[in-house]
Amino acid sequence: MADHGTDFDAPARRAVVGRLTRAALILSGAGVACAHPRQSGQPVEAGQLPASWYAGGANCAGTPPLRVHAYNADLYILRQAACTSYEKPFLYLLFGRDRALLLDSGAGGIDVATVVDTLARAWLARNGHASLDLVVAHSHAHSDHVAGDSQFVGRARTTVVGRDTASVRAFFGVRQWPTDLGAIDLGARVVDVIPIPGHQPASIALYDRRTGILLTGDTFYPGRLYVRDTTAFAESINRLAAFVSSHQVTHMLGAHIENSRTPYKDYVVGTVDQPDEHALDLGRAQLFELDSVVRSMRGRMTRTVLRDLTVWPVER
Repeated sequence: MADHGTDFDAPARRAVVGRLTRAALILSGAGVACAHPRQSGQPVEAGQLPASWYAGGANCAGTPPLRVHAYNADLYILRQAACTSYEKPFLYLLFGRDRALLLDSGAGGIDVATVVDTLARAWLARNGHASLDLVVAHSHAHSDHVAGDSQFVGRARTTVVGRDTASVRAFFGVRQWPTDLGAIDLGARVVDVIPIPGHQPASIALYDRRTGILLTGDTFYPGRLYVRDTTAFAESINRLAAFVSSHQVTHMLGAHIENSRTPYKDYVVGTVDQPDEHALDLGRAQLFELDSVVRSMRGRMTRTVLRDLTVWPVER
């Protein structure tokens, strides 16, 4: 995600990280639905990620505004085309027995609702259902993730979750923000909600127990991790590391790709065409490295380039 008003040409410091250490952190669940998240060793539903997420260049000719990838029959990953927004954000659509969950609504300028409705109709026909409720939630409240909300507001059987911390906390049943978990049951599909402020106060990660996928928004992805609250960010990364160390996580998928496949190299902010992008998926090693780095800074963060991402503190 671009952070407008920041000096992107300032020099960055490359961190060389040796042995990684992590502090244990106990997470308490909020409510019955999240009391027993999927633990390591239990089977998860398989799926496939594409070899490339290329979002095209500046010319929209022949390029759909949203690329749709079926991870499996019940989980879709959408990416906004580069010609409509250089941010190229990712959106996620999960189907449960009773309702679907759309995480983020895009950066604007495109018709997200029609794509979601088309996928929903196909899912309903395939599963012999007559109708399905839809929940629109957000990884966080920045404009490139909420701009499509107006397409869903006021629709029948559709709930658009508020963007502020109080609304997110109330909807997902988070008792103590940000240390407790929340959850949403889509019907035979429970998704755990992990508060992760630091990039933005209402930032959350979602853990899909069915597939083991952890959706991490703008807090953890192959790119520039803009940090506005250094203490909250360090604590959030530590919570994510602790969660991942005790749960079966198959993929960690964020909301952008800004790094190239070349180690330690990102695309300049505002780049539209990114033909040699890093993979979207990040792993445990990258998360544990990030946890070690931000904790070692003890709240005094400096711009730090790691192999697959950059810690990028900004003024609030």
